[in-house]
Amino acid sequence: MARSAAVSTVVATALAAGLLAATSSAASSTAAPDAGEVRVHDIQGTTRLSPLAGQQVADVPGIVTGVRAYGSKGFWIQDPKADGDRATSEGVFVYTGANPTVKTGDAVRVSGTVTEYVPGGAGSGNQSLTQITKPTVTVESSGNELPAPVTINAKSVPSAYAPAGDPADGNSVNKLPLRPRSYALDLYESLEGMNVRVGSSRVVGASDPYNELWVTVKPHENTTRRGGARYGSYEAQNTGRLQIQQLAPVSEQPFPKADVGDVLTGVTEGPLDFNQFGGYTLTARSLGKVVGKGLERERTRPQRERELAVATYNVENLDPGDPQAKFDALAQAVVTNLASPDILALEEIQDNNGAKNDGTVAADQTLTKFTDAIAAAGGPRYAWRSVDPENNKDGGEPGGNIRQVFLYNPERVSFTDRDGGDATTATDVVRRGKRAALTHSPGRIDPANAAWTNSRKPLAGEFTFRGRTVFVVANHFASKGGDESLTSHHQPPSRSSEVQRVKQAEAVNAFARKVRAVERNADVVVLGDINDFEFSPATRALEAGGALRAGIKSLPRAERYSYVYQGNSQVLDQILVSPGVGRFAYDSVHINAEFSAQNSDHDPQIVRFKP
Repeated sequence: MARSAAVSTVVATALAAGLLAATSSAASSTAAPDAGEVRVHDIQGTTRLSPLAGQQVADVPGIVTGVRAYGSKGFWIQDPKADGDRATSEGVFVYTGANPTVKTGDAVRVSGTVTEYVPGGAGSGNQSLTQITKPTVTVESSGNELPAPVTINAKSVPSAYAPAGDPADGNSVNKLPLRPRSYALDLYESLEGMNVRVGSSRVVGASDPYNELWVTVKPHENTTRRGGARYGSYEAQNTGRLQIQQLAPVSEQPFPKADVGDVLTGVTEGPLDFNQFGGYTLTARSLGKVVGKGLERERTRPQRERELAVATYNVENLDPGDPQAKFDALAQAVVTNLASPDILALEEIQDNNGAKNDGTVAADQTLTKFTDAIAAAGGPRYAWRSVDPENNKDGGEPGGNIRQVFLYNPERVSFTDRDGGDATTATDVVRRGKRAALTHSPGRIDPANAAWTNSRKPLAGEFTFRGRTVFVVANHFASKGGDESLTSHHQPPSRSSEVQRVKQAEAVNAFARKVRAVERNADVVVLGDINDFEFSPATRALEAGGALRAGIKSLPRAERYSYVYQGNSQVLDQILVSPGVGRFAYDSVHINAEFSAQNSDHDPQIVRFKP
């Protein structure tokens, strides 16, 4: 799920070249003004699309409220003479494509073309940003007082997130009249381009490598125990979230480091932008100060003598070319924060030369380096089992050949090896005496199933703990790539990637049911990066028929998350267990997702039970 620097660079380049601009001629509920002076609110109109899109405008007056000399270069103007209509924004972005020559506080008149720019392109489903392009700018005076900022706070942001899209317009909200008193997205759209302010606000998304963080202006909205904003359903979007960037280049003003639960104190003020990687964003002309609250990385308790501890951890594209410091930090987390689980399913283990796309698929060097680091950190000398994928058949970074791997502590657990499992050969369930057994261990589940196209195939293994067989299935389901954002102009947004994950979940559920059909009380553990929420159709498909139950649902709601995305603390990583497992203790161990300094962007999960 992490956003790559390469993608960011490509988008910034495209922005500068104007390659992603899209002009919409769709009608708005606001009619074009009569002949005469055009003002900013005439351009913005009362819907998301400008009634003047595609048209030339001349001598639009405004005060410059912010200047951006990087990324999408340009400046914002705001008309100090508001029209009194809450639905019409008084601010607009002027796209220059080169370093602007105006300064904040300049009174200007701008001529140019009104366009609707869609960050990420029309296929992304993103809303558009109304802007003036190919501008001619006349500076009339300098040093003017800026229009007073609009304060965004808990009282002003509605509790409802967005209206339902118009079925006659493909479920789009683009042409619907804005209702800023009723819907949060309508409020933010009505302030697009305007000078806005937030007061002291809690950080709900840590500072990232792109110099962004997320705050909430609603301190009591779906709070987690550690200070985040939990995403607990498709109707709980957390309306108070707002992304914060700064207008000053980091070379001039370093961006603050903040963890979830910290507080951005004082006043943060600047134009309200809309971008591809977060939607509505306060581009701060003045940025408050981060006050740390000392969030600590969690440590789970050690397993007891008769407890089997099974964990999952996405180690984010680990390969031998990564710095030793990354291996050491991940290893320390396994030993210290996860208390050296008996079985550890890893996701995103890359092959021996990482993203070098030369046909290499073996990952023994990656795993040797990692298990050595764990031992050096004071952990057990883990053994491992895996199945090498076919080259470039499992998705992920091209050439990286990510796969799932079992690490296990041979001092406490034994692995039952049954030969024959490879990238294309399916393991099956048979009866051996009175017990279920795998035909291949380790083996892949139904690898020819179209559900796994360009995606990781589940890895199944048969373990023995204190004389009891435990079946473990490690997964890394298809990503959410292609899904529309919460701020999409389609409401509800399209979640097209769910289709494949549901099919994957059905295949894993069928395998778990097959094990239980042979041995009703068999202990089955299904775990990994499921890439979906505990309330999602994919999770329901995994649990179908009572074959499995999602362990994270045993936690209090305020602790159900493993990932933080755009200020929403949410579930992606899961462990599910069969009814035969009986009582269990579950823990989502928060060591990464809430922190600006991360060894992975996922939090590991662990379950302990007595087989």
